[in-house]
Amino acid sequence: MLADLVAGALEDASARRAARSLAEVEADALAAAPPHDALVALAPAERVKIIAEVKRASPSRGALAEIRDPAGLAVSYESGGASAISVLTEQRRFGGSLDDLREVRAAVGIPVLRKDFIADPYQVFEARAAGADLVLLIVAALDQPVLRELYALIGELGMTALVEAHSAAEVDRALEIGAQLVGVNARDLSTFQLDRDLFGRLAGSIPAGVVRVAESAVTSPADVAHYREAGADVVLIGEALVTGDDPVTTLESFLAAG
Repeated sequence: MLADLVAGALEDASARRAARSLAEVEADALAAAPPHDALVALAPAERVKIIAEVKRASPSRGALAEIRDPAGLAVSYESGGASAISVLTEQRRFGGSLDDLREVRAAVGIPVLRKDFIADPYQVFEARAAGADLVLLIVAALDQPVLRELYALIGELGMTALVEAHSAAEVDRALEIGAQLVGVNARDLSTFQLDRDLFGRLAGSIPAGVVRVAESAVTSPADVAHYREAGADVVLIGEALVTGDDPVTTLESFLAAG
């Protein structure tokens, strides 16, 4: 599944590159307003911080929410206390787009993450051109030289990489490139199975000074408390927010739990 998602994302990026060259997108990226400092926004604090996600669908759950106004949803997240906004820009399985990212960036004053299957420098320049402050890198999707290259480019453009792992070996690979923001995804992107306790097993191998992000398997405030007790500085939440009746009330209940 992960290989298919990456291949699809690269194919779509190639189609966009045919319409707009790397040189043009790079120029847009360099001309964009400076990015927000995501490491400051997500720095460890007395209470857990939340990255709230704009997410219409997923391969594991199918359609989740229509989200006609991603900017409005992001504003609600910001008012509810989110420290950053994650925007799914993958179109085939998640129903997202770079337009969603642009709209969200224009509407909120907190960092915005481009969440996609990033495997080519063109996609990194696209992210910056669209206003992203953070870019997701999935260790399992990239060999180490490419991971290192993309991580360096993200930093050169002033953004922050959220480097996502799903095993001890992948955490080691994230730390080897100098990642300062490491996510542990409870969902195995090859099988889509969930393991809520994975974060707790891996958190101890993430050193002090590196921001620890728990991802997936959050359905209730108890799940946020579970991650917080296991050492999470930040929890990324998507499905539980977009499928609830009131995202602000739901977000506030998650924040209160940590």
